[in-house]
Amino acid sequence: MQGVYPLNESVAIGRARDKLRALQLLARAGIGLPVTAFAHGPRAAVEVVREVGGAPVVIKLVEGTQGLGVILADTEASAKSTIEAFSAASVNILVQEFIHEAEGTDVRAFVIGGRVVAAMKRVGVSGEFRSNLHRGGAAQAVDISFEERLTAVRAAAVLGLNVCGVDLLRSNRGPLVIEVNASPGIEGVEQASGIDVANEIIAFLETSARPGATETRGNG
Repeated sequence: MQGVYPLNESVAIGRARDKLRALQLLARAGIGLPVTAFAHGPRAAVEVVREVGGAPVVIKLVEGTQGLGVILADTEASAKSTIEAFSAASVNILVQEFIHEAEGTDVRAFVIGGRVVAAMKRVGVSGEFRSNLHRGGAAQAVDISFEERLTAVRAAAVLGLNVCGVDLLRSNRGPLVIEVNASPGIEGVEQASGIDVANEIIAFLETSARPGATETRGNG
């Protein structure tokens, strides 16, 4: 309201934080995603699990960060009991297909001003399907493909984010976006890639910031 240029605008941040809304916008734009169902209310748990291809499935809170609120249900029975428990507590969740070929790893592409400036591969600790660094995962340098780079840039643009971390799974049908983080940490990606991401953010601000430039990009 004061005409101050923000790195990311509040509307765009809100889109990214609401996983359901973010996935809806990304799906509408044709960006690759794991098959996802929204579980709410009396809907049959088994029906939801089968809709995404059957167990194992990943169950996520609609809002959550750093791998918190993410559960892997190995069997249909465990998925059913977990979904029903959340439903009884009136908690809305997402149920997603489990991408076996990702093998507990993902790729984070760090997007600044419409280009990928750095990337890292995150590898989960033994026995842990989540690769988040806050869950003990390790970061490695990685070369990403043109398709992965394009997917990350498109995801950032759809949500209207100038700066974000786009988390991708490498699947047999191409890169799949699992999350777009509007406030990504930079320490891990800087160490893995050797790139001064903080300086890249400052450079973006120096070239982009101007009074009154506060219009939010994105698609709803």
